[in-house]
Parts: sequence; C-alpha cells; structure tokens
Amino acid sequence: MARPARTDDDSSVAGDIFGVVTDRQSYKNLCYLVLAAPLGMAYYTFVTMGLVLGALLSPIGIGLVVLFVTLLTVRLFAGFERRLANALLGLELQAENGPEVASARGVRARITSYLEAPSTWRGLGFLMVKFPLGVVAVVLLIPLFTALSLVTAPLRYPYAPELVTVNDEPITWSIETLPEAVLAVMVAAVIGVLVLHLSNGFAYVARQMATALLDEGVSEPRGGDGKPAASRSTP
Repeated sequence: MARPARTDDDSSVAGDIFGVVTDRQSYKNLCYLVLAAPLGMAYYTFVTMGLVLGALLSPIGIGLVVLFVTLLTVRLFAGFERRLANALLGLELQAENGPEVASARGVRARITSYLEAPSTWRGLGFLMVKFPLGVVAVVLLIPLFTALSLVTAPLRYPYAPELVTVNDEPITWSIETLPEAVLAVMVAAVIGVLVLHLSNGFAYVARQMATALLDEGVSEPRGGDGKPAASRSTP
C-alpha cells in the first residue's frame, strides 16, 4: 500500500530536479543573466566615469552638467532594465509617473524634481549592483560552454575538450571511443541541469532586487500563462 506513495514522491523529486529543463522560464532567466554581463559592465563604466568626471569638473560649472546628464541617463537605463525584467524575469514592474516629476515646469524645476525623485537614486543603485550580477553570469557561462562542448562528443570524437584551466594549464578530457562520447553527453546533461538550477537561483535574487529598486508600484511575478499569480483562482 505504501508503494504508490513512494512512486509519487519519486516522481515529485524527479520533477523538481529535471523540471527546469522543460520550464521556459529557466531559459529566460539564463538569458537575463547572460545579458547582465555586458550590460553590468557598460553601466558600471558609464556611471563611474560620469560621476568622477562630473565631480572633477564641477568647480568650473561643466561638471554639474555632466552630473545631471549622467543621472538623466541613469533614469533611461533604469527604464530599460524595468522592461527587460518584465520580459525575462516574469515581473510586472510599473514605470514611475511621479507627480513631482510630471508636474515640474521649467528647466530648473525639472532638474530639481529629477534630483529629488527617489526613483533616480534607486535606479542608480540597481545599475551598480548589476555589475556583480554580471560577474556571476560570467562564472555560470564557463560550465555552460563546457557542457555544450561535451554534448557534441558523439559527432566529434576522437577529440579532447578543455574542461578547466588550473595555473595556466588546461585540463582536457580525451574522448576516443563511443562509450566515452556517450558518457560525455551524460556529464553534459548533469552540468546543464545544475547550471539551470543555479541560474534560477540567481535570477530569483535579481527579481527581488528589481522589485525593490525599479518598481514604482506593487509587482507580482507572472505564472506560466503570463498572468499574475494572485489573479489565478486557487482550488
């Protein structure tokens, strides 16, 4: 009588482990992290140069213009990141439409409203933390590329893919027979599942950061049908 329950438990565990392979959101999360690498580097470089250059030139007045242009561009970048998170992380982040910014008239008033808007500084904070997230993405790409090189082993053997590099010395795996090629595919599958689980975990962290720093309203993650989870009826 206990055997069916064990079977259900086994299938549930298998679904938790291998379900990421068929879950479309897993690949969206991975895509978001892959994009985080170049975007994080670009944001960090631009913001750092803009703030440093603006601070150095502020005594002659030009620096203030540079600082304002930098912060204005930060708001544009934050808007792009909001749309990117909505598309790839399954969020529904709302754009800022604050009355202070919208009702400001005149150049000076609008500049002041941008500087006083909390969304400006939250967006700046998000762009800065995007850089370490991009570093994590680069680390995830290394085993992913290794898995991709191994999965094609049955079509390419004999060959010796490079697995890792230790002390500038590449460590390779010499695949010379069909059984070794099949084993390489199995190893690639395990690595791929692990990478998807790790990317989902880091995407969860990115989702929380985006909700805290980019959302100007109440955001809810979407389910597989694209609708907010709270809007779906529960049995």
